[in-house]
Amino acid sequence: MAAPKRGRRASGAKGRPWRSLVLILLVMGGLVGGMFASGHKAPRLGIDLAGGTSITLEAKNQPGKPNAINKTNMDTAVSIIERRVNGLGVSEAEVQTQGDRHIIVNIPKGTNSQQAREQVGTTAQLSFRPVLTLAQVDKGQPTPTPSSSSKSPSTGKSPGQGGDRGEKAGSSDGKGSGGDDGKSPDGASGDKQGDSDGAGKGAGQQGRAVTEGLTAKNDPADKSPSPDPSKSGEQSPPPTQQPQQPGVPADLAKKLNALDCSTKEARAKASEKAANTRNSEPIVACDAKDPIKYALGPVAVPGKNVSKAKAVFDQQRSQWIVQMSFSDKGSDQFGDITGKLMSKPQPQNQFAITLDGEVQSAPTVRERLTNNAEISGSFDQQSAEELGNILSYGALPLSFEESDVTTVTAALGSDQLTAGLIAGAIGLALVVVYLVVYYRGLSLIAIVSLIASAILTYTIMTLLGPAMGFALNLPAVCGAIVAIGITADSFIVYFERIRDEVREGRTLRPAVERAWPRARRTILVSDFVSFLAAAVLFIVTVGKVQGFAFTLGLTTALDVVVVFFCTKPVMTLLARRKFFADGHPWSGLDPKRLGAKPPLRRGRRTVSTDTKEA
Repeated sequence: MAAPKRGRRASGAKGRPWRSLVLILLVMGGLVGGMFASGHKAPRLGIDLAGGTSITLEAKNQPGKPNAINKTNMDTAVSIIERRVNGLGVSEAEVQTQGDRHIIVNIPKGTNSQQAREQVGTTAQLSFRPVLTLAQVDKGQPTPTPSSSSKSPSTGKSPGQGGDRGEKAGSSDGKGSGGDDGKSPDGASGDKQGDSDGAGKGAGQQGRAVTEGLTAKNDPADKSPSPDPSKSGEQSPPPTQQPQQPGVPADLAKKLNALDCSTKEARAKASEKAANTRNSEPIVACDAKDPIKYALGPVAVPGKNVSKAKAVFDQQRSQWIVQMSFSDKGSDQFGDITGKLMSKPQPQNQFAITLDGEVQSAPTVRERLTNNAEISGSFDQQSAEELGNILSYGALPLSFEESDVTTVTAALGSDQLTAGLIAGAIGLALVVVYLVVYYRGLSLIAIVSLIASAILTYTIMTLLGPAMGFALNLPAVCGAIVAIGITADSFIVYFERIRDEVREGRTLRPAVERAWPRARRTILVSDFVSFLAAAVLFIVTVGKVQGFAFTLGLTTALDVVVVFFCTKPVMTLLARRKFFADGHPWSGLDPKRLGAKPPLRRGRRTVSTDTKEA
């Protein structure tokens, strides 16, 4: 009873190859159907093939924070950068970590790609600090001293900063803080009106930072006259003398006088020093765009307490503004500080918004504000959107520097894709020609298996685009070309094992089954080594090389699937055909051509019977 049972089990194991073929066909059909259902009929192309900019950011160690570079902070940075880029309307941007301290940002070609790049690596350590005093940057030119009839401090300008233009921008109704007719507190009118035109022109020509108004959103501005030192006989000091104002510590005034903001390098150095200062300490800082430097008090409201901000075009004043709201804690903090600043003289009624140690805006506080407020002034659409984006999405938990930037035009990307496809087609054609010449009829099995592998690889790559952001770049194409050789190598191992069995005098069907266990071990070991190499390469490398490693690992894993569920079952089925079973000269299994040893043995069962008879 035992022998027939073994025979049936062996027959079942060898005689049902259709099960494996049906399974792999169902998998292929499901992947193809999923590809069409997802609406993606081709793999997502990387920047080097589709065109765009790829930026590699490297996290830098921060003073006093030796363990700041960790997975949590890196993931948080990825989330913030992704929201910043997408907030600018850049579609299909990719942001992902690579290794322990790198972030790859791929920005496709588009109208906002340059604007997005400017915000990608911005650390955005955001804070709100009260202005203690300010001064113009000394560029070797004398600073005009204001006369007793100079502009009221409520405008935020002395003649040295803005002339006699009216720059009371920021009130919700577009008027100045003097009265409903737009006049200043001393009764002057005409070119001192606080409408949006005056604010926009004056701010645009003389400096944005101190002309912007900070007011309650959708609430009327405070109409009470601002204090005017000129009426009390006191003259407003010129900006270069501002550090001598009461309430400014002497050492801080000295630091402000010594602060160099005249060059880009000097501003970067000053910003780095200010960004690394504790929130509880005052700082001196440069303006991001205008020739102004500030002495600022301790942080009154951390930027993380801004819950939402957006750029809006104010139809009434015909200018761009930034509307923002705070969290509950931030609302209380903001109300406290604006309540204190509203009654102070210029410039101490200004509120500086600092980003990475630079002053991005210094609006004048006209009333006590709580949750909803707006920043208005010399914004164009781009600058308003940038500030709103930064305020809304907050600061990165780490500082980064660009370690690599690659920009590819769409035309160059198309050429590279074409070249890669041509190289792949040539490689595939050479493999097929070799198989046909050397293996003849067996090459049919190899071609069928290569087609199955190509379908699986293509559909999986296409589906991985929307699923996990996988993009096919040029190194990935190279990995797919290399995989053709790995897959062909598996066929060759199996075919050679079968031919060895035929050379030993066995007929084809027993030879196919006896060759499989030994070929299977060799294929698994070979593919494991290739997959291990791809995995190590993926882990230790950064950037586009990971595309090569990922594709190589994917195709190596698929090679095992194809060999087990396609190559072996197809070989078993064709071994039953007379063309292959009888060793036709064009089958690739001709015993005479292979030098088989006669007589041909039929298998283990025949040998066992002969032994018993003997």
